[in-house]
Amino acid sequence: MSELYPPIERTDHGLLNTGDGHLIYWETSGNPNGKPVVALHGGPGSGSSPTMRRYFDPARWRIVLFDQRNCGHSLPHASDPAVDLSTNTTPHLIADMERLRAFLEIDRWAILGRSWGSTLALAYAQQHPDRVTGMVLVGVTTTRRSEIDWLYHGVGRYFPAEWEAFRDGAPPDQRGDLVAAYHRLLNNPDPGAHAQAALDWHTWEAFSVSVNPGAPPNPLWQQPDYRLARARIITHYFVHNAWLHDGILLRNAHRLTGIPGVLIHGRLDLGSPLITAWELHRAWPGSDLIIVDEAGHSSGDPGMTEALIAATDRLARP
Repeated sequence: MSELYPPIERTDHGLLNTGDGHLIYWETSGNPNGKPVVALHGGPGSGSSPTMRRYFDPARWRIVLFDQRNCGHSLPHASDPAVDLSTNTTPHLIADMERLRAFLEIDRWAILGRSWGSTLALAYAQQHPDRVTGMVLVGVTTTRRSEIDWLYHGVGRYFPAEWEAFRDGAPPDQRGDLVAAYHRLLNNPDPGAHAQAALDWHTWEAFSVSVNPGAPPNPLWQQPDYRLARARIITHYFVHNAWLHDGILLRNAHRLTGIPGVLIHGRLDLGSPLITAWELHRAWPGSDLIIVDEAGHSSGDPGMTEALIAATDRLARP
């Protein structure tokens, strides 16, 4: 099957109280008696979408989606500049996943993670391998410092004019670390300053997502509140190196031994070069690496949907 599964409605949803001031939006769809799977969105801060339900055969999967802290339908929302993000970290998200799993009375589940979601999936699975039945990771990242620096500095060699415009949005004395510079701008109380920084951030990011530089960006990126929340969360995570020791997810990949894993990566992915998926595949015994030759980082690039559906269908088998 090469197309997404047909649209389906959610079967249940709610807000999960984390006990530390956060309400996490969650939903289920598909077969209530099917094999459980949780799908992790990217960004960080992009939020889940109904399209993510369509990655799975609804007759075979019990599909769980949730919006990570401060984004999507979760509260409080990072589009409010006054919202403090200090309790939004990778360890918090891992704890949220465990809290949600227990709340839904799921013993073990499979995980799908795209982009940043693959980093979160790896961090969770390495901490709780006994809770994971299998993983599909798409557009693989591990959020090493080198990966962050590449995305906001190195990729500029492919789009020099666009990168210079992105760079010039930061103060001249802060351009050596554009993530840190934009983090400051996005948390500037001046509405004009943080709104412009969010626009500049997404304008730059759009160039590295698809193999087609002219591809239309996600419509949500046109919404100022969405842009501000997402950019605030991304820079919050990246200035802190996602609260992960550099390279730890590769060094600890042996903890995934026995967990079936499929890594799907576009050969032409500029934002997350293939080398990361390759290194993870080499470090994860029994994993499979599917290289999609004509694709970049976007799930809409040629061949990505086919590879993703084939992988989730494969994990659905008894």
